[in-house]
Amino acid sequence: MITIKTHKELEDVLLEPKAPGVKEPYSVIHGENQNITVLNPGLNGIEYNKTYGHFHKFLGVEIYNCLYGQGVLVMQRNDVDGEAKEFKVVTLHPGRQVEIPSGFGHAVVNVGKDYLVVLDNTGKKADKWHDYQPVTKKQGFAYYIVEKKGEIALDPNPTYKVHPQISTE
Repeated sequence: MITIKTHKELEDVLLEPKAPGVKEPYSVIHGENQNITVLNPGLNGIEYNKTYGHFHKFLGVEIYNCLYGQGVLVMQRNDVDGEAKEFKVVTLHPGRQVEIPSGFGHAVVNVGKDYLVVLDNTGKKADKWHDYQPVTKKQGFAYYIVEKKGEIALDPNPTYKVHPQISTE
């Protein structure tokens, strides 16, 4: 099965929901025990194209493998009130494997000029484990990955009271 996400479906988590953007931000090819996500290049307003993002309802590690392109994986852990407690940005390039620990929400962002392709180890069963509500409620994660003067920058999401220090890998 293949799922194609539209710009309209991403509006809930965008910095500038009504700004022009990527018509079909990404597609997911669902396999039995793995998924392949293909993100188109481009901007949604000033924000780099990204996946919607979610937390997990299970205790376990999800593994992402970058197959093609350039991007970042953002990971966030919240406190009991839904405020960001920890925020990580991990660079993605072909061959890079990243483990997403239990308790971290995450999204993939394409900061390159070509497609970004990632493989994960969840497969079809993942839908029942995804919790989009914390991300929707706050209009995304604590920081947006944006383009400023040709450079990649992070803009704080104003719906959060707390903006933790950003760690990078």
